[in-house]
Amino acid sequence: MKRNLLTAVLAVVLLALSFVSLFIGVLDVNVSGLAGGDTEQWEIFLISRLPRLLAILCTGVGMSVAGLIMQQLCMNKFVSPTTGATISSAQFGILLALLFMPASTLWGRAIFAFIFAVLGTWIFVWFIQRIPFKDIIMVPLVGIMFGNVIGGITNYLAYKYDMTQALSSWLVGHFSLVLRGRYEIVYLVVPLVALAFVFANHFNIVGMGKDFSTNLGVPYNVILFMGLSIAAMITASVVVVVGSISYIGLIVPNVVAMFKGDKIRGTLVDTALFGAIFVLACDMIGRIVIAPYELPIELIIGIIGSIVFIGLLIYRLKHGRRAVRLGAAGNSSCSIAADAAGGER
Repeated sequence: MKRNLLTAVLAVVLLALSFVSLFIGVLDVNVSGLAGGDTEQWEIFLISRLPRLLAILCTGVGMSVAGLIMQQLCMNKFVSPTTGATISSAQFGILLALLFMPASTLWGRAIFAFIFAVLGTWIFVWFIQRIPFKDIIMVPLVGIMFGNVIGGITNYLAYKYDMTQALSSWLVGHFSLVLRGRYEIVYLVVPLVALAFVFANHFNIVGMGKDFSTNLGVPYNVILFMGLSIAAMITASVVVVVGSISYIGLIVPNVVAMFKGDKIRGTLVDTALFGAIFVLACDMIGRIVIAPYELPIELIIGIIGSIVFIGLLIYRLKHGRRAVRLGAAGNSSCSIAADAAGGER
């Protein structure tokens, strides 16, 4: 009952914030003007405000769900599109599209971003599967280093071929350039998230390990690569339209898991709702703080996300150690009980 109440509260908050966000901006748009049929206000509303809101919602939902999928499949709560090199790989793909297909449309760049985001994510997971010591911090650190290598190559090529100005739009996330006709690629998030809902139980099973999946008849490698591909394509579709936005897929699933547990089927809806609320609230802050100017959402999320990430790190490490101690105590109790039973026999 309490869990359903949380979902309902998140939905109401999202609706309220969505309504308010439609009327925040430099140009004046208000309810009375829209109701009175003001042509100019309706034009601003349909060309700018509504597309921006839809892009924000798709970004929040998509990046949060992508992070949840990656954390479940990698069995690590600190893996996300940011720490799994997915965002860096998508940016690298966009740069290659700009270099080799300078006249390509946004869809052409998106195809490059999809391909390299999927490849980068697969390579990252392939690599960490071969690390014998998979500490909770070790895995995301490997992903961050891998992402920095890709980012370094991207920056080198951008400087060498004088593409830094063209690439800058995808290095810092912002919604200020989202207009009708230039953002529709982000709608791909909707069917991809729906696909994640369909295979949520399979992701749960695969997240428990290869042996467990095999025993239940679930094709481990197929589901693993499908889940990673879904997360990578969601990330790429967001990066192509909005640019790089960090931390969403990292902190949102962790915050929701504190209240609703780690099972993906039970947290997917709340993760999507809270992700949309988080991105929408940060975007509204960016539009209000130095109005009429606007701060990039990457800056707002970066500040808030860094603080929350440190808190999550301390929380996970503390509770992780507690779980280890409890497990050790349980194993000791079982051993004593077994010895006692053997002695009685």
